Amino acid sequence: MSVREADVPVRTPYRLDLTAAVLRRLSTNAVDTFDGTTYRRLLGVPAAPTLLAVTQSAPGQLRVRLEGPQARALDPAAIVRRMLGTEVSLAAFDAGARRIPWLAPLAKAARGVKPPRYPSLWETVVNAVVYQQVSIHAAGAILRRVVERYAPLREVAGVALRAFVPAETILAAEPPELRALGLSINKVLSLKAVARAILSGELDEPTLDRLSTPDLLAALTAHKGIGPWTAAVIGLRGFARLDLFPMNDSGAAAAFRRLSGDANLAPEPILDALAPQQGMLYYHLLMDRLADRGEIRLAGRTPVTSV
Repeated sequence: MSVREADVPVRTPYRLDLTAAVLRRLSTNAVDTFDGTTYRRLLGVPAAPTLLAVTQSAPGQLRVRLEGPQARALDPAAIVRRMLGTEVSLAAFDAGARRIPWLAPLAKAARGVKPPRYPSLWETVVNAVVYQQVSIHAAGAILRRVVERYAPLREVAGVALRAFVPAETILAAEPPELRALGLSINKVLSLKAVARAILSGELDEPTLDRLSTPDLLAALTAHKGIGPWTAAVIGLRGFARLDLFPMNDSGAAAAFRRLSGDANLAPEPILDALAPQQGMLYYHLLMDRLADRGEIRLAGRTPVTSV
């Protein structure tokens, strides 16, 4: 079995634990795992995946290990640069957050988090569509059932994980089977339509990546099942467009009201103050919820057991 290891420098401050947490969303994530020290996932097709293992070996360095059939062909630095935001500067967000009294303490406690990015357009779209109009926990449970149904448990280097479900698998799956896992019929049809578009080349990630943010949103919303909110989530989580904040997100809106302490506070002036990196607020609101649940540790935060 091929093995490739590399030490990859990161732009400091950097925290692997928080970056992995906002990538994963929930500790029940069946694909992306973090045990407090090492972030792991399988890359490639479920039948012959390659294990990615990342640890933070120093404040400015990650240790990356690839083990499996594609280990020698993959670039460790490119993988963590994309997925774990190793080279992103958040100076604009940090400067804006310091001027917002209720956000400044959270931003300070979470300093070092970087914007993650899913490893493929397909995985990005599936996550965005599944999380439409349901709670974070309901969506996480549905996605976990989908992964467990179609991605077999694989052991690589003594670690048992599941790779993400390929587009071909969802395209071939019968709609009643997908419905039984908790997906609505509209989401089933959307995922199948996007799978066809990606496999045919109609939706091409490199082409989309070259577009301006407004053009990217327009290209995405031209496809069935991708509305403005979903397109913004895809842009933020799949293309690292930090100038996007997914509006009308119920979970983010609740966290925004609770964190600010003002149920009537309009988000637009806050987003303007954080531009052009207002998308990082989305991740900070997620971290606020995860800290309240005790899933991550932030200085000065005490978990709220009732959340």
